Amino acid sequence: MKSKRRTFIQQLAALLALGTLNGTKTVAKASKPYVVFVTGDHEYSGELTLPLIAAELEKNYGMRTTVLKSVPDYNGEKDIPGLEALREADLAVFFLRWRLLPQDQLNYIDEYLKSGKPVMGFRTTTHAFNYPDGDDRKRWNAFGEFAFGAPPGWGGKAQHTHYGHNSTTDVTIIPEAAKNPILTGVAPSFHVASWLYRVLPDYPAKGAVPLLMGKSVNPDKAAIDNPVAWTWKNQWGGKAFMTTLGHPDDFQVESVQRLVINAIHWELGLPVPKKWKGKIAINVPYGHPKKS
Repeated sequence: MKSKRRTFIQQLAALLALGTLNGTKTVAKASKPYVVFVTGDHEYSGELTLPLIAAELEKNYGMRTTVLKSVPDYNGEKDIPGLEALREADLAVFFLRWRLLPQDQLNYIDEYLKSGKPVMGFRTTTHAFNYPDGDDRKRWNAFGEFAFGAPPGWGGKAQHTHYGHNSTTDVTIIPEAAKNPILTGVAPSFHVASWLYRVLPDYPAKGAVPLLMGKSVNPDKAAIDNPVAWTWKNQWGGKAFMTTLGHPDDFQVESVQRLVINAIHWELGLPVPKKWKGKIAINVPYGHPKKS
């Protein structure tokens, strides 16, 4: 009898221990910041570059990530499965261009924005959606403006265009922003492949904090220096970080990598990493057929 009782107690203890361990794992998982990347652009291979950033966050910075992609491929404008993940996200990162998502998918993005959680955007996210006149969803064409303080769509009154595809961009830290934690370890000046986006004179929006300035190299028209990265707070109180960089070659530049990793930590309310974990291996080709 004593032997059976001892065995029962041992089994019970083992079950309790297992439950405790599983509970610890659950708590540990829940305590890790959760970053959801939403990709779908016709040109810049965001569906290839951002998964490499996500992998780095998981490997070296203690985060959980999910990368969502347009289907059947980057040209699929009407479906990004899995957007319900935004309900659990601590940070949403967007790299979109001219999508035509159904309302039920937009609802997840709308819900996320109105929660006041932080958002990050890359390049063509300034014109993430492209609904036609008469469509009830057309207000989403201004997603760049109401989420990030960027111009409300491509061209138009905002004069949101870019310099020619044979140009590149010199980037420098704006002196007033030099001590911003997002710029920790970012070189005072560096060069990127992206042709410079024009956001001035009306953007970034009032209250934004410009961090980096771009100067077009070999422009196809009279060049005006323009901000290429800024922070802002949107109408729902969400912290926003926006960069008009995003050419796949940009992600090979260590200063761009540090900018992104730092900004993700800042958005999450975490201290910028004291020690850089080293350059990330990102070698993604440019070459999607459509432009801008």
